[in-house]
Amino acid sequence: MSNRLIHEQSPYLRQHAENPVDWYPWGDEAFEKARREDKPIFLSIGYSACHWCHVMERESFENPELAKLLNEHFVSIKVDREERPDIDKHFQEVFVTMNGRAGGWPLSIFMTPEKIPFYSATYIPPEPRYGMMGFGELLETIAAKYAKDRETLIEKGREVLEFIKPKDKIQATRIDAQLESIVLKQIKQVYEPNFGGFGGAPKFPHASTLRLALAMLQLRDDKELERIVRHTLESMALGGLYDLVDGGFCRYSTDEKWLVPHFEKMTYDNALLAEVYAKAAAVFENEDYWQIARETLDFMLERMMEGNLFFSASDADSEGEEGEYFVYDYAEAVEAFARAGITEPELAARKLGMSPEGNFEGKNIPRLSAFQERNDPQLNKALKVLKELRAKRCYPFIDRKIQSSWNAMMIRALFVAGRREPRYLEQAKRSLEALEGKMTAGVWIFHSALIDMEPKIEGFLEDYAWWISALLEGYRSTLDERYLIRATELGNEAIRRFYDRGRWRIDDGEFREVCEDTDTGYPSALAVMTEALLGIRALIDPVYDKFIARTLEVHSYQLMRQPIARPTLAEAAIRHLRDDLIVKGALERLRPHIPEIDGIGYPWFWLRTAFESGYMLCGTRNCFANEESFEMIRKAVSYWVNEELGMRNEEPNNRITE
Repeated sequence: MSNRLIHEQSPYLRQHAENPVDWYPWGDEAFEKARREDKPIFLSIGYSACHWCHVMERESFENPELAKLLNEHFVSIKVDREERPDIDKHFQEVFVTMNGRAGGWPLSIFMTPEKIPFYSATYIPPEPRYGMMGFGELLETIAAKYAKDRETLIEKGREVLEFIKPKDKIQATRIDAQLESIVLKQIKQVYEPNFGGFGGAPKFPHASTLRLALAMLQLRDDKELERIVRHTLESMALGGLYDLVDGGFCRYSTDEKWLVPHFEKMTYDNALLAEVYAKAAAVFENEDYWQIARETLDFMLERMMEGNLFFSASDADSEGEEGEYFVYDYAEAVEAFARAGITEPELAARKLGMSPEGNFEGKNIPRLSAFQERNDPQLNKALKVLKELRAKRCYPFIDRKIQSSWNAMMIRALFVAGRREPRYLEQAKRSLEALEGKMTAGVWIFHSALIDMEPKIEGFLEDYAWWISALLEGYRSTLDERYLIRATELGNEAIRRFYDRGRWRIDDGEFREVCEDTDTGYPSALAVMTEALLGIRALIDPVYDKFIARTLEVHSYQLMRQPIARPTLAEAAIRHLRDDLIVKGALERLRPHIPEIDGIGYPWFWLRTAFESGYMLCGTRNCFANEESFEMIRKAVSYWVNEELGMRNEEPNNRITE
């Protein structure tokens, strides 16, 4: 018999609707029941593409005996972290405080009906394993402790909640030009020289670090940094983390070589990485990088879009096995190559990293040995054959949830790509219109909804930040003033709802969690909002500078010490010091130069329509060049970067001094 989750929109919650556990969604009904029956709460947080969430469901939540223990002694609540990032953030902080290490999913929290947590874990095995107590024994122990010594548990829980409260005191420092040197030093320190990327296994793509590095390469000539970026971009695309067959990137690599991924594909990863590769293609004038950006976007358009809106994720598992859709038996591949007329099928298989022994649990993940092999006609033919083999398989489960922030990321990437290929520009426009139609009511944004249902969950800071960012990129790619007007409206609403004296809250509801400045799975919402306000400041009104400067001041101490952990905010701070560059002119004269924006040689560059006879090059506070040709503007930008800004590197900038 189904439990209450059958009535929820979230695919993740509905996956648990047939569990014998008497699950409740987050809400008053569950907490009132717990108070009435004097039971503690068991809170489980996860998401639909989470492999270990599926494992814990199979092992524990589908187990009748364990479900009976939960139902007798606890009120059990399921939360989709993608629907409720505010709840997830609050209890991830609880976990970190209790355990002294980062959390993850599934997140398991035991707490009172008043939401005072007293025990936390991530995945819990059904039997004693990995040095952990089995789930059944843990449930019995906690139930007994709660009955006999509740006050001790509550006291410790209150200490945790007090510890994670935001502190009023701000430790600030000067943000100056030294930030750039610190950024360069730290990128080089964390770079992994053998296979590219930053840090060891498990390896995440760190798109925002790459984006920051690309910006730095437009500000200064640094051959070592260029080598780091190129090596990382090319290593990530060899196969494994990057899907050579369908296109698109998996979540992360379990090994240092980018070979064996966690096979789930998230919309946000693919949006951020498509944009990075598109920008790298412009910065380095590299067609192979552009091809990866195209293949990634095309995967999203073909597999992950309906009605011009993008689904949240596709699963790592299919037919009960992780990676089953993605991997190949050696004999299966060689036979298919031979049938397709590939003259040396065994050689083609070897060139794609395939062997009888396999490179993943006896099977094979297609992989190139060198980035340049992307252009080998025989290998491309072989990859098409592998795609045909996949067409006969069961595709992993797709979470058909539409999230405003992640859709806005995709739209932003499409606008960037649209400066080079018009079909992406047209898709960006259609997707933005569809998102507006489904997920807004005036300046009110909703966070998520199934593709065929009405939204109910209110928008968070990340939804506003990414939406404004997409609108500004839309203006950059079209010079359509309507995008600027809408961006300003949403920016004002975001300030009203989420801004608090330099801090930004994730939400303005139950938890009112303060947003972190660090980039985790994707860039910090407050950092993206800071970038968005920098754009509005440059194009609309310098009054927004007070919100930008105060935000940077509040986070200055950690930013100047460890910018590598907060690359998006670091880029915003460097941009604030350096300033945006704006070319003003008549619309008909500016429009032909939109495709040149990404190759202009400066990362924060705009075209702005104005009643000018030629082209005027400006910062946010003054104009300093007036030319008749755009070629002369390009030379003026080059001078600005190489001469005037070079001199400013020698002297601290005093704009942020609090």
